[in-house]
Amino acid sequence: MKQLFIAFEGIDGSGKSTQVKLLTDKLIAAGNKVYTTFEPTDSPIGSLIRNIFKGRMAADHKTIAALNVADRLDHLHNEINGLLKKLEEGYTIVTDRYYFSSYAYHGVHVDIDWVIAANAMSAATLKPDINIFIDVAPEVSMQRLNNTRGTIELYETLDNLQQVRNKFLEAFEKLGGEEKIVTINGNQTVGEIAEDVWKEVSRL
Repeated sequence: MKQLFIAFEGIDGSGKSTQVKLLTDKLIAAGNKVYTTFEPTDSPIGSLIRNIFKGRMAADHKTIAALNVADRLDHLHNEINGLLKKLEEGYTIVTDRYYFSSYAYHGVHVDIDWVIAANAMSAATLKPDINIFIDVAPEVSMQRLNNTRGTIELYETLDNLQQVRNKFLEAFEKLGGEEKIVTINGNQTVGEIAEDVWKEVSRL
């Protein structure tokens, strides 16, 4: 299989992280070098964002959106483990979130066109070969989060996740002509979702 850049998207509790791992295992079994990553990253900027999400620090929504722009640019250009560096080294990359998550999450609180424009440099630098959106009902998502999380983070409320899902769909409509976007039914079993994901990736 050729070298790919694959981005998983979805609201919190959609099962993205599970599918990232399952796809990574399949790609490695098929003989690929795979680098798995996530956003916000574990860099100093990403750690700052996570502290805000956990309520340890306060920040305005515009500030949070801008921090994610900076984190993403570092994710791309970091000389040690940046995405561009990993692609040069021959890795297929699977990321848990990329810029569509910014459009959706920050687009609820800040003008979505501003968020898209703020991320234009990242989009121009590296677009995913495929954006895989795991679509799950926000009610199901919240039930999963309440069952598995000790604490609920900043954006993890039913009302917010409903709005975030709508913003994902709005962003896909705005940018569908420029991006490869695939929607997978996230209300299926883990195995069924993984099978649908593999079908889409195999087509590439």
